[in-house]
Amino acid sequence: LFLRTAEFLWQEGHTAHATREEAEIETRKMLEVYVKFATEYMAMPVHYGAKTKSERFPGAVETYSIEAMMQDKKALQAGTSHFLGQNFAKASGIRFQTKLETEEYAWTTSWGVSTRLVGALLMTHADDDGMVIPPRLAPAHVVVLPVLRGDETKAAVMDYVAQLKADLAKVRYHDRPIEVEVDARDVRGGEKNWDWIKKGVPLRVEVGPRDVESSAVMVSRRDRGARDKTSMSREEFINGIVVMLDDMQNGLLQKALAYRAAASKTVTSREEFEAFFSGADGGGFAFAHFSCDEKVENDLKERFKVTVRNIPEDVPSALVPGTCIFTGVPCDRQVLFAKSY
Repeated sequence: LFLRTAEFLWQEGHTAHATREEAEIETRKMLEVYVKFATEYMAMPVHYGAKTKSERFPGAVETYSIEAMMQDKKALQAGTSHFLGQNFAKASGIRFQTKLETEEYAWTTSWGVSTRLVGALLMTHADDDGMVIPPRLAPAHVVVLPVLRGDETKAAVMDYVAQLKADLAKVRYHDRPIEVEVDARDVRGGEKNWDWIKKGVPLRVEVGPRDVESSAVMVSRRDRGARDKTSMSREEFINGIVVMLDDMQNGLLQKALAYRAAASKTVTSREEFEAFFSGADGGGFAFAHFSCDEKVENDLKERFKVTVRNIPEDVPSALVPGTCIFTGVPCDRQVLFAKSY
């Protein structure tokens, strides 16, 4: 539902520039913005680079993409940035007056991501218990679950919880205060706990009468599974929450990187390529020297449902010249092949 529906939301931009150089700089700048957002906020590693001619946005001079691996080893195009040259300006009559008072066609760009990033987030980090949200994107960093065992202790527990929330709100995590939810619903504790496990909130904190007496909290980290619980002092929790959240954020990224690495391979022959994508596990990411022959691309798409995702710039080993594994033609770098959404 988050990947391909009849209606979805876009973050999209279009710019017009006086020179080719300015437009190309803007195109690359937005690609870098998307790489940073995916990696540093979503904890979702991506390979970035130019699309082949057959995969470019129609009418674009150059299309760049970021490609992420989902847990089924398929690639997801998570964002694109297009250098449109003057093609769209000429088609739409987009002109500007120069300093010499002549009229010229503008050099334009287009770039965007969509709500498929929500799907990307789910398919990168979720587990069998539900969502797992990286702390830098989480609407709430902490949910506090009061454990109310009777009317005689309710007031003391809720006062403790209110003060804990206020103290946490004074702590800043990167560019915003620690966001805290308090769930004081009158439902069974197990049911309440599982609600927040499924929602993927980074930290769940239980507070009961004994915690109030000992000035402690019971902390569960979502990245360590549904049954993780650690008792710590209230002071230790507040003072260490930023380090804890950063550890979770980095841990999710490292886990995704390790998963991608394990499902990626450099292939050096057609036979190795076909074996990789014909296996029961569906393959993964394959790096191979390729001459970008469109007939070969179409054949691979039809036979294996595999496409060239992009010509990666972030993989040093892929930048070495070699020979196309399909045509034997010399080529200056490898491309990234994968099945995709």
